[in-house]
Amino acid sequence: MMSAPSLTSTDGTAQMMTQLTPARTRLALLSLALGGFGIGTTEFVAMGLLPDIARDLLPGLYASSQEEALAKAGIVVSAYAAGVVVGAPTIAAIAARFPRKKLLAWLTVAFTVGTIASAVAPTFETVVIFRFLAGLPHGAYFGVAALVAADLLGKGSRGRAVAYVLTGLTIANVVGVPAITFLGQHTSWRVGYLAVAAIFAVCTAAILAFVPEHDGDPHATFRRELGAFTRPAVWFALLTGALGFGGLFAVYTYVSPLATEVAGAPERIVPAALIVLGIGTTIGNIVGGRMADRGALRAVFWLFGALAISLLTLALLASTLPGLLLGLFMVGLAASAISPAIQTRLMDVAGDAQTMAAAVNHAALNIGNSLGAFLGGVVIAAGWGYVAPTWVGLALCVPGVAFALAGWVVTRGNADSGAANRDSVATSV
Repeated sequence: MMSAPSLTSTDGTAQMMTQLTPARTRLALLSLALGGFGIGTTEFVAMGLLPDIARDLLPGLYASSQEEALAKAGIVVSAYAAGVVVGAPTIAAIAARFPRKKLLAWLTVAFTVGTIASAVAPTFETVVIFRFLAGLPHGAYFGVAALVAADLLGKGSRGRAVAYVLTGLTIANVVGVPAITFLGQHTSWRVGYLAVAAIFAVCTAAILAFVPEHDGDPHATFRRELGAFTRPAVWFALLTGALGFGGLFAVYTYVSPLATEVAGAPERIVPAALIVLGIGTTIGNIVGGRMADRGALRAVFWLFGALAISLLTLALLASTLPGLLLGLFMVGLAASAISPAIQTRLMDVAGDAQTMAAAVNHAALNIGNSLGAFLGGVVIAAGWGYVAPTWVGLALCVPGVAFALAGWVVTRGNADSGAANRDSVATSV
């Protein structure tokens, strides 16, 4: 197996991290997780408010065909995901040398502005544009925050560091998304997005107050960071996350109609369904981080199996409210556990391009977000029903596992080649 590369902090940064008090370390980690909380809320709240967005921005289409309006409104979700895909590698490559505390603060300012713009945009088309722009800082924030958290937690804890930052995102599914969904349903989806912007403003203040100064990688260059993409194992890991993670978003995007139209529950149950799914993602994130530290690729294989079982359970039981809630919990747990495993795997195979590896994982996952939302909308618009996206997610697990297996073959081949070279040198000596 390929040895894990060291993190890119300087000796001064590492020494500063070791001198922090436990209380200051916890506050710094909480500040980083708060950013994840805001990102999780801004990314996922559209799922719960999708009917409200469709009614407000697409009134004519909604009146004539609710299914077509909901499917088109799903473009709002896909636009944000597209912003993540574009922004993650671009910002990571450009900003790898920048001081990480200041970079994190500027990224949360960008989130604040982008979310406010989304809330006040007058038309469906402008909302889509601003959701794309709001998604640009997403991957870079998580990537840089994961590197800072890894230094705060110490060596051998990359999986836990990734999971800690992502904990904010998963808790958003338990608290932030249901709360903002409730607020948006009883006021306006625009008010909901303004509340999300307030979360980012608080996060910016917390980062400036509690996160210690953290140097960027002084040796990073745009070319070196992009060099990660010359490694086949990196591409296989990205494709594993992109295709496999689409299963979660094929379901998540259409939770609201799944609950009301399939399970026959009233609309007030939607926030509760999101809470159940969010509890699953929170637990899964913690489990996935610990599994990743024990072997990232092995964890990926186990967790894809769990995701397939979860999606099958949801598809078969979604017609009843208890079955729906059980299936959502299982899907959230299995899918979210994959994320820290994939990110740790990317950091294992990306060599010196650690900022790129930590950031681009979120581009891959949001390709899954966009793909799942799009394909889910396609099968719904085709008249196959609101359970059909669950079967789409199950189908996406197959190529996800195939690419994980291909990544294993490539890295094993590299390891065997390296061992053969060492034996050849030893023999000649």
